[in-house]
Amino acid sequence: MTRTVGRRNAALLGAAVFAAGLLFTQRASGTERTVATPAPNADFTTAAKGDQVAVFSGGCFWGIQAVFQHVKGVTSATSGYAGGHVDHPEYEQVSSGTTGHAESVRVTFDPSQVSYAQLLQVFFTVAHDPTELNRQGPDVGTQYRSIVFYTTPEQKATVDAYIAQLTKAKTFDRPIVTQIVPFTKFWPAEAYHQNYATLHPDQPYIAINDLPKVEHLQTQFPKLYTPKLAAAE
Repeated sequence: MTRTVGRRNAALLGAAVFAAGLLFTQRASGTERTVATPAPNADFTTAAKGDQVAVFSGGCFWGIQAVFQHVKGVTSATSGYAGGHVDHPEYEQVSSGTTGHAESVRVTFDPSQVSYAQLLQVFFTVAHDPTELNRQGPDVGTQYRSIVFYTTPEQKATVDAYIAQLTKAKTFDRPIVTQIVPFTKFWPAEAYHQNYATLHPDQPYIAINDLPKVEHLQTQFPKLYTPKLAAAE
């Protein structure tokens, strides 16, 4: 699905209204549920002094940014593009699916307050569905694929171990399709994409797809949640 902000709003309005009806039905019938993931057994990263960086992709960056902006210890969460072969990509290019980029979020965090393993648990629990291949909810295309970009060998070892743990525990009904990719370059998205979910809470797409993620973060990880919004660099 090619997305400009305007076309996305119009094209998804009907789908959002339909989804809202489904969500209400599920809540009314008591069938709505979120996946409860176990805490990671292993974290090979260290709580060294100074901020560290993690990069995640898993659908529209609006929602993922909003989730990580509300995690204690995260000092910034920036929407952007990673994993492609075009320098200085623009939104329309990435939306075409021809640049190889995925919509991504660069998370800068203080490891003395929140660990990399905890960020992984948030990513696999509330930020996205790691079993959806080249899509996320209503958004379809390789630019929405699930990826963890590791910035150090220790991050790679940690995410490898966590995916193996989730798979062994049969946490999800379907296989995890998340790619584990070495980080190379991150390109910040255009200014109008930053803080998008916070600035447009009444937009149907945000209300249906993204704000529930932040709500789930608060209910499932109350010790990690903060109402204070981290910066978008």
